[in-house]
Amino acid sequence: VVSDGTVSLLWRPLDRSQRSAQAASWAWSVQEGVTPTDLTVKGGDDRNLAVYFVFVDPDRAEALAGGSARRILRERSARALIYVWGGQHNRGAILPSPYASQLRTKVLRGSRAGTHQETVDLVADYRAAFGSSPGTLVGLAISADSDDTKGKIVASISNLSLRN
Repeated sequence: VVSDGTVSLLWRPLDRSQRSAQAASWAWSVQEGVTPTDLTVKGGDDRNLAVYFVFVDPDRAEALAGGSARRILRERSARALIYVWGGQHNRGAILPSPYASQLRTKVLRGSRAGTHQETVDLVADYRAAFGSSPGTLVGLAISADSDDTKGKIVASISNLSLRN
């Protein structure tokens, strides 16, 4: 991923066989990143990388299957759990999004460069973020965001896997 004063999102709907995932893991690396920002402030919330896991009520999963991120996130039952590398917050902090009440951010890494392997418990983190059990996992996204700081990000994510 290279982000030079921009924000971008790569979205992938999930196959039916992946919708019951309860955990995920991936490797990520940041060679160059943005300065620490307050992830709760709209227009000041740059981050090096973010991995979005998007859930909806089980009875809405089929109707929304294959839809765009924008369409799904407009759904009333949609919730996104966002794992972030960046920001000025403590590791493990769960933050409200300044953009929508159905989005929550969990900080996994600060803004420093480096390489790390992550393993997350989607069910436990969802409960901590939203106070309930997750619905059906319908999609995931990868994002880099450097538009507010006008910074540059050079980073990568690999070996993303979902597990029941």
